Amino acid sequence: MMAAAESGPLTTHVLNTGDGVPASRLALSLHRLDSQLKIWSLLSVGTTDEDGRCSGLVGGEALSPGMYRLRFETGPYWESRGQTSFYPYVEVVFTISDPQQSFHLPLLMSRFSYSTYRGS
Repeated sequence: MMAAAESGPLTTHVLNTGDGVPASRLALSLHRLDSQLKIWSLLSVGTTDEDGRCSGLVGGEALSPGMYRLRFETGPYWESRGQTSFYPYVEVVFTISDPQQSFHLPLLMSRFSYSTYRGS
């Protein structure tokens, strides 16, 4: 599954705060929790662009109320820069109650820390 090229209702922006640059070419994936089976289903995969952004992870029709997980492959990103990291990946779990809204989920990261928030 590939992410759509156009912008969608869920976007992300990854910043390498340790080096003060966008985290370009960082792989990520979006998953949705099946509330009955309690298993995660892969919805899409993507890679950040040169500005550290990834839009179009999912089309509006694919979003429904529920729990989602955005997984950032931080270990391979740091390895590609010749560095090690304490976190091999970062998973951010969040709930969507109104799929008509737009959701922006930035990740600010260094090799030894990360933070995230719901942006606009």
